[in-house]
Amino acid sequence: MKIAALLRGVEIATRPIQPESKTALERRWAQLPDHAKTAGQLLGRAAVGCEGTHGVFPKCNLTCSPCYHSADANKVRIDGAHTIKGVTEQMEYLRSLRGPRAHAQLIGGEVSLLPAEDHAAALLAMRANGREPMSMTHGDFDYQYLLDVVLSPDGKPRFNKVSFAAHFDSMMRGRRGAVRPHSEAELNPFRARFADMFVALKRDHGVRSYIAHNMTVTPANLDQVTEVAQAVLDMPYDMLSFQPAAYIGDDRRWSGGFDAVSIDAVWSRIEAGAGHTIPWQGTQFGDPRCNRTAVTVTAGTRSAALLDPDDPRDLAARDRALAHFGGMIFGSTPTWIVAAKILRALLGHPGDIPHLLSFALRLMRRAGGLRTVASAAWKRRLSFKTFVVHNFMDATDVAPAWALMEQGGASDDPKIKETQERLGACMYTMSHPETGALVPACVQHSVLDAGENIGLRKMLPIRPLTHPPAFTDAAADPARPRTRKS
Repeated sequence: MKIAALLRGVEIATRPIQPESKTALERRWAQLPDHAKTAGQLLGRAAVGCEGTHGVFPKCNLTCSPCYHSADANKVRIDGAHTIKGVTEQMEYLRSLRGPRAHAQLIGGEVSLLPAEDHAAALLAMRANGREPMSMTHGDFDYQYLLDVVLSPDGKPRFNKVSFAAHFDSMMRGRRGAVRPHSEAELNPFRARFADMFVALKRDHGVRSYIAHNMTVTPANLDQVTEVAQAVLDMPYDMLSFQPAAYIGDDRRWSGGFDAVSIDAVWSRIEAGAGHTIPWQGTQFGDPRCNRTAVTVTAGTRSAALLDPDDPRDLAARDRALAHFGGMIFGSTPTWIVAAKILRALLGHPGDIPHLLSFALRLMRRAGGLRTVASAAWKRRLSFKTFVVHNFMDATDVAPAWALMEQGGASDDPKIKETQERLGACMYTMSHPETGALVPACVQHSVLDAGENIGLRKMLPIRPLTHPPAFTDAAADPARPRTRKS
């Protein structure tokens, strides 16, 4: 009986796609609006999307223009017990609805304000619910803090791999050594220092990492995106992510002209920094008006797109991979199980093998040829870079669009209709187990944050309140959008 149970467990563990994952993906696909159900759509076929926490540590010690958090966020004290409780409840709910595996951001205000033990406990709670956590930070902390998060008190690693995303841009105020930067170039030493901490973490303790560089883009720094991309590509970041500014959050920190920064304008400057085109049309996460994503492979000094959307053979390989491999879980999975999953998938679809081998050969040719790729791999100079633009929406559009969606209604207004389409295809979700709701991040920041942070201010005040907090129009009615400032 024990042998039979063991064999049964191995059979289940090595299934290419777990039944629960398959069910979650099918549910996610069914929820997508028709316009998003394209051949390259990854939601519902390869992933359920990204997830994030909210209301668990809203306070930050830097000021940014713009800031997506509400005016009351910095009036809530950091409390580790509240953070861990909130993270656990939100992740448990996501686990119950969205399956056994997803990428999730530990996000709120500034994650490094959490005591290191509480930060680590929150990451462990996320992992316990099948989430692959990424800590979102401004990066202004020391190596010792990173060690205190990653290592247990006995000096042994709690994790074999960690993920962090650091936000750097010249609209941020209060960074040590760059309190008020006048250009993006002034921040390059800080960008490099942050990345170097994770190189040291691998060298000193064997803990691997995945690190992302985030940057908000406004008219003031749009033309500096090229030099930022060029500089960061020479640093050991795995992802370069850029977010055109939107009128969301604390309206005291808004300025004019955000609408002038388009997703196309940002992408063209990223390509200029990379020195080559970065085609993104082959795959899609959610709505292309919200997200643009592409992966490149670099062998030494040569870079090439992972997928060429102009090559029908690449698209055919993509379609086969999504149909037969989409939903396979590789992260935090033993190597032998990953190998068994791939082998079983190939044995089940042997016709895929020539297409996938042909794709691999084309990719190597784009990256400089077999000899170049092999040499780069041997010298540990073979790397993959992910490029992302997240295009958030304005609160004045999100609030009425969401109100109608909650009532099951659709707007005839072209702008609100577009907003509803984008919200329906959102790939970034936050959970509210207390109400049974899953909401897009734009809804969280545009509609729900203000009221939530007022409640947290009462629950976790930095200092006792002697009178009720002053209510702005938006705070009194979170569904009512703020008036845009020019």
